[in-house]
Parts: sequence; C-alpha cells; structure tokens
Amino acid sequence: MVAPPQTALELLARCDDIAGNSLQELADAAGIKMAEDLTTDKGWVGQLIEWHLGASAGNKPEQDFKHLGIELKTIPIDRFGKVLETTFVCSTPLLNTINLTWENSNICNKLSKVLWVPVQGERHIELCQRIVGTGFLWSANPDQTRQLKNDWNELMEKIALGQIELISARDGQVVQLRPKAANGQCLTDAYGKNGEVIKVRPRGFYLKKHFTQAIINLQFKL
Repeated sequence: MVAPPQTALELLARCDDIAGNSLQELADAAGIKMAEDLTTDKGWVGQLIEWHLGASAGNKPEQDFKHLGIELKTIPIDRFGKVLETTFVCSTPLLNTINLTWENSNICNKLSKVLWVPVQGERHIELCQRIVGTGFLWSANPDQTRQLKNDWNELMEKIALGQIELISARDGQVVQLRPKAANGQCLTDAYGKNGEVIKVRPRGFYLKKHFTQAIINLQFKL
C-alpha cells in the first residue's frame, strides 16, 4: 500500500500518474492479482485505485482520505463519457435514527468532498484492458445539496415510520435506497409498520446515474 498523500494536490498528482494506464498495468505495478470477473470481485477496481492513491479507510464508515476530508469514488463510464452504473455511497442506518440529521449523517460526510476517478467500464472490453481516466475533486453546489438532503429526509422518514419494505429504487430524485448485501441470507434489524423490530436485507444509499452524469458532463464539458 502506498503511503497516504499529505495534501489534496499530492492526491491529484497521483491521479495524474495512474490516468491512461490499464487495470492490468496498475495491478502489475501493485503486485495485485488481476480480477477475472467483477460479478464475483465487485469492489476490486476500487481497491486497486485505493492502493495506488494511498487510501486508508478500507471498510470503515469514514472518508477514504479522512485527514484530507476526501472520499474516493470510482465511476465506470464508456468511451463517450456515459455513466454506466449507479454509485454506492454508504450503508443506510435502519435503527436509532431519532437524532440523525442530514448534516451529521455519514452520507453527508462522505459526499462533502469526493475524488471521482472515471474507469472505462464497457463490458465488451476485457477487464485487464480497461483504462483509468483523470480523477477530479467535486463538492455539491447548493442545488445539488438541496436535492441530496431532500431525498435523504424522505427516505429516512419512511425508514423511521416502518415503511422500509415499501421503498423501491424509483424513490428519490437523485438518491436511491437499495439492498446492499452479498446475498439474500444477510439480514439486519429494522422497524416494521407497527414499530416492531423486523429482519430485512441491509440497505445502501446510491447516487442515481443522471446525477453523476451531470457531474461528469460539467467536468469534461460533454
């Protein structure tokens, strides 16, 4: 693992160093075995980029570069700059949410400043040949913050009211709630409609594609 960068400028310089390289080249440089299939190694690309940039958070509920206040997000795009997937932000709290606000939530902390690293993601291109793009820093503008906060408030209200099973990926303008677990046997506690504790699949917050597409479009003037 590369030592954590000391400044945002150093972090961006590391992004420039890996931009234009294939995933195979970066794996070889890190001494990491090339993943064969992202369906079984879904987080592999992010972990490879983390290694090269010196991210330290791992699976902790904090920013990847906590000392810089920066979260790392890889984002798969095609050669035209089209975003190919929604972006996982963080796990969703399902119990003990009474004193939770947008401002003190983990999702707000994670999205306060994001280092986006585009990665070629077309499935017809072999994983080893996919190219890493140029990373850039982003913080939400007031309109984006309003959208994020409104969605979070609506989703968390439904969770608190025991309506979690009624929430679908269509809810939310820019943020969606989806199951986030390795398989259907992974269960956690949540509130049911009568206030009782029920077992459900863990949930995660995801950014919808049109939201991240607007970020990509603005950065690369698409």
